[in-house]
Amino acid sequence: MLNQVDLSRADLNLLVLFETVLEERNVGRAAARLNLSASAVSHGLGRLRRLLNDPLFLKTPKGVVPSERAKELAAPIADILARVRSVVSSAEPFDPERSRRRFTIGTADGFSVFLPPLLDEIARTAPAIDIVVRHMQMESAITDLDGRLIDVAVAPFYELPARFAAQTLYEEEFVVAARIGHPFLQNPTLENYCRMQHLLVAPRGDPTGLVDRLLESRNLSRRVALAVPNFMLALDLVVKTELVSVLPKRFIEMHAGRFAIATAKLPLDLPVGSVQAVAPKAALMDDGLVWLLEVLGRAGRQSCSIA
Repeated sequence: MLNQVDLSRADLNLLVLFETVLEERNVGRAAARLNLSASAVSHGLGRLRRLLNDPLFLKTPKGVVPSERAKELAAPIADILARVRSVVSSAEPFDPERSRRRFTIGTADGFSVFLPPLLDEIARTAPAIDIVVRHMQMESAITDLDGRLIDVAVAPFYELPARFAAQTLYEEEFVVAARIGHPFLQNPTLENYCRMQHLLVAPRGDPTGLVDRLLESRNLSRRVALAVPNFMLALDLVVKTELVSVLPKRFIEMHAGRFAIATAKLPLDLPVGSVQAVAPKAALMDDGLVWLLEVLGRAGRQSCSIA
């Protein structure tokens, strides 16, 4: 990425600065994470722009966005930093009891049942470690991992490029959710299901999903009367309306104490999905990330016993 002349005036801290600004998309927040002033971060970005001959980050009213060149550099810079961190960690082993690291986990709220046991273990065994949960869409998961916007992605993955490692946290089944006493619950047949008005969780606003494709394969259809961007909003609206929705079973069980909601088996062959924690294999040279994946594995198993 850098020729010999460039390396003579390069500073590894500039790559760390690049990574942090890319994750935060805001110079002020990046400065706070790095314990620097905003002017110091701006000065560092200026040096990096001259070194790489690109604007890298473009100002917007809400912060900054990466240029196309910055997006291309995200993965190789992340790989360089992962290797450097591995070398450093080999000299000073990762100690969760003393570490003050911050890990970023990308997921959707419907697959967040692992969080309470995860936070419980961290509070007991790694009290200075912080966790950031970043909302993640399945379509952007690989890009977010490559760009180091997140350290780990948690979701039901079905296919992954060979450069990623995956660990199953728990198995998730999707069920039909409705308010307690809803007529569909008394007769949960496929024919009756198609008659209902449906609520779909669609983060990108697309009013069709996997269920619609399964129905289409049987020459059937349903009416999606409402599409919403997240599972928690769906849960809240289902209990207040006549709408039904296909939602993750463990997610519903996690919130059953607060919502008057009931479920029925989906009258379609929707496969059970494995909710996995995914990280780049190159990043597994980082003992801290390996530790996080181990804790996530235990949290996933514990969330199953709680549910």
